[in-house]
Amino acid sequence: MSTSLPLGARLSRGIDRVTGTALGAHQTAVIRIGLSFTWLVFLLREWPNRHEMYGPDGPWSWEMARRLTADNHAFTALLWSDGGLWFEAVYAFAVVTAALLALGWRTRTMTVLSMVGVLSLQNRSVFLGDGGDNVIHLMALYLILTRCGRVWSLDARRAAKRAGRPAGLDLTGVVLWACCGLALAAAMLLGDTRMSWTDHGPLPGVGWAGALWALWLVQGLWWLAERYGPGEPRAVLDVLANLLHNAGLLVIMAEVCLIYATAGWYKIQGSRWQDGTALYYPLHLDYFSPWPELSHALAGSGLLVLLLSYGTVAVQVAFPFTLLNRRVKNVLLGVMMLEHLGIALLLGLPFFSLAMIVADAVFLPTPFLRRLGAAAGRARDRLLPARPQQVPAQREGDEAVTRTLVG
Repeated sequence: MSTSLPLGARLSRGIDRVTGTALGAHQTAVIRIGLSFTWLVFLLREWPNRHEMYGPDGPWSWEMARRLTADNHAFTALLWSDGGLWFEAVYAFAVVTAALLALGWRTRTMTVLSMVGVLSLQNRSVFLGDGGDNVIHLMALYLILTRCGRVWSLDARRAAKRAGRPAGLDLTGVVLWACCGLALAAAMLLGDTRMSWTDHGPLPGVGWAGALWALWLVQGLWWLAERYGPGEPRAVLDVLANLLHNAGLLVIMAEVCLIYATAGWYKIQGSRWQDGTALYYPLHLDYFSPWPELSHALAGSGLLVLLLSYGTVAVQVAFPFTLLNRRVKNVLLGVMMLEHLGIALLLGLPFFSLAMIVADAVFLPTPFLRRLGAAAGRARDRLLPARPQQVPAQREGDEAVTRTLVG
């Protein structure tokens, strides 16, 4: 007699899991931390060159960028004004929001604000980007859909501390929400009227202004439900948030598969990849040779170049199909991460490699990520030992002193 569940029961269980749980909480946390950290380090490294890359001293002038965005309708706050002070403010805004998103402080708000920073800089000078910038660009959009602050974040830490307590007034959240609304209203009133960000946006018929206002209203609705409707209204919002999160996670996974499948199949069509000599040429370019001796030594072995060229194509083409087998997928995932480490070392593309490694991490198994998080926590405790807890008598004495001073 078969012990398997009927189809209806399995379908019901699947629906309950998708609506009742935010799947891949650790994986989305890795995406949030990793890509925000990559973007933050890139911005800090390029701080001395920021004016030439995205600012008024760049070869891609403000007027040229304005004409391009008027045609492709890309969003960038840098084109609201051509002033130097506005550029500095937007660049600093991108740095701060990336850091706060990596820490997981007010994650729902920071995913939106960090996306604004990413799009504002990257769409200002579109010809500066590479594959890593494209990954950060896409993931910044997708992270808005996810509940990526459920673990390994300051939000999760704050939620754990107040567990079991009645919900109080979240003054910081209210102030942040109000400031975002005022800033968005000021942008619409004072921004460059020649820009079409109110008419075109991420969805057909929805402008960027409308999308940002919708996100702002949803954040307010969430706070109202948490404050005044902790029962059924909050449960309904949780179900919708879980559905959106799981859909966003699926999109991220599909995007990673599409990146590798597209790259692999395009390589197959190239004659240099077909004869196994494709990697020989970039290893002899000075621009892509941070370690010339190592690159030339590797390029000097025809067999090794052949194996690496064919292996790269095989791994990229095969990866989407390995998702059907967990063990093969995990092995190939490790190979791909090592491949990106090799790209960072041999070709001098650290940010591209780091972005791709982080994107690959969405397929890492949850037990491995939990062990990794526990190891990171132990390392943190050794480096930053916690302060000893006060004994009750000492705590009561401190409170008495505080009451005396205040009263």
